[in-house]
Amino acid sequence: MTNLQIFLDVATEAALAAGAVLQGYLGKLEDAITEKGRPGDLVTAADKASEAVILEILHRHFPQHSILAEESGKIGNQDNQYLWAIDPLDGTTNYAHQYPAFCVSIGLLINGEPQVGVIYDPAHNELFRAATGLGATRNRRVISVSETSELSKSLLVTGFAYDRRETSDNNYAEFCHLTHLTQGVRRSGSAALDLAAVACGRVDGYWERGISPWDVVAGIILLQEAGGKVTAYDGTPFNIASGRILATNGYIHDNLSGALMQVPPLSAWQ
Repeated sequence: MTNLQIFLDVATEAALAAGAVLQGYLGKLEDAITEKGRPGDLVTAADKASEAVILEILHRHFPQHSILAEESGKIGNQDNQYLWAIDPLDGTTNYAHQYPAFCVSIGLLINGEPQVGVIYDPAHNELFRAATGLGATRNRRVISVSETSELSKSLLVTGFAYDRRETSDNNYAEFCHLTHLTQGVRRSGSAALDLAAVACGRVDGYWERGISPWDVVAGIILLQEAGGKVTAYDGTPFNIASGRILATNGYIHDNLSGALMQVPPLSAWQ
């Protein structure tokens, strides 16, 4: 068994265990919901309990690996060859409202590149897995991106960062512009699920600003192994520290990139 397969299997164990924790807390949080400091940026007891389970499993199997987790932050040397990027509950606002669009996202960066990813959606019992050279699956069945090749016939998905009230660079203008150019734009509230949706062909493209590494590491390798493409908005190589991502089936990538780059900031529309 290859190291990547071992990493993938352990990430799967952790994601399923964390998903069970989320299911157990769902609808039972009562007052265990707080804001991290920015309106709408929630954290719940379920986030913390889910992350604790993931950390225990990863530490037990890979004590020398480092971790970047949404709730616990940086654990170990962040320049480690092996760095796990963890979101124990992506879609916390949805979860807090019992809206069924949330997941566990566990990705592994090896020498700075996404190599292993597991996304588990416990509300729909969907398990997405991928590792470099091993393909991408949904509930153990191979998945691939859509073959939509025209932007006008595409369905896209996006999201809005927590700082959207504080800046004119908030994705509103892009959302409106691309809604007119396509068959529609959806907003799930979970970046990891958005990337999984592109990977399995449910939507054709995704873009977003204000993201963190733990939001997208797992989804990036899932999409790439499913035949998709990930870059910066302008088509240059993706920088995980940039907070901006463009991910598509590959066929509409250049056209979507061009459309994004032509959108003036919201302040110019006023």
